[in-house]
Amino acid sequence: MLQEAENDFIKARNKALFNEIQHFLNPEEASMISLKAVKNLIKTENETYIGMQVVPIDKIIGSEGRYKDFDNQFFPKRSIARERWEHIDEAVIQSIILPPIKVYELGGLYFVRDGNHRVSVAKAKGVEFIDAEVTSLQTEIRLSPVRTLQGMLKQIINYEKRNFYMETSFGDITEYWCLDFSTAGQYDTIYEHILTHKYFINQGKSEEISMEEAIKSWYETVYLPVATAIVKSRIMRYFRKNTISDLYVFIIKFYDDLKKKFGDDINLDEIVDDLKHKRKLSILRRITNTFKKIILKNNLNNFLF
Repeated sequence: MLQEAENDFIKARNKALFNEIQHFLNPEEASMISLKAVKNLIKTENETYIGMQVVPIDKIIGSEGRYKDFDNQFFPKRSIARERWEHIDEAVIQSIILPPIKVYELGGLYFVRDGNHRVSVAKAKGVEFIDAEVTSLQTEIRLSPVRTLQGMLKQIINYEKRNFYMETSFGDITEYWCLDFSTAGQYDTIYEHILTHKYFINQGKSEEISMEEAIKSWYETVYLPVATAIVKSRIMRYFRKNTISDLYVFIIKFYDDLKKKFGDDINLDEIVDDLKHKRKLSILRRITNTFKKIILKNNLNNFLF
């Protein structure tokens, strides 16, 4: 049985190595999702103890504390875990009943608090369900099983967009359905921008304008001019991982800082061009630094050989 457990660990370890090789250009895609990273993206409410449940293994997608020891498939990344992993595997081979794992439930998915090795062994053996003591982190969002933090982020942003468009009727009012972001929490920022815009429009008016009017006014007089300047400048070539709306938020923040320093007489096109220039310099510096490292390495190799 000891030999069987040793062979099982070697197979699981090799799967982790193969997974790492497949994603060597983007190693984060093979990394396990950390509960802390997800909690930074999702605002959780009350923590509720649920008790004992039978949990689907394929919905266990991350860990609270041991996310560096296993890959995103729960295969062991480090041989340091070998002895404990093999002991658990031996117990499974001998049909010894193991204590339940402990997990956090968040949005319908699970993160291991205690029992990472037991989950890993269960995964390696193709087990579909496992006994778990569950504590729920309350949130309105429902998530589908994913294996990367980027996949999780995409779901969260899509959820936030659906909520924003439904609650504000933004698309129906503006006929603009491309208010997209690459980071979470930005729709709250946009809502605050609209409320601020509404507040200033209402100054000196005897009758307060409606939220619909405020949204339409903000889109036409604030967002659209900035978005138009961004498109016109072709700056998105230097921000391929970002969206127009990402840059809008950044530029407005930058614009407000400039107005505080230099007053209101600032040209929006000049700000966008300045941002593009700085981005070009940033890219150029990265390329230059890379070439410097290559040259330095080659010179060092010539010296050594």
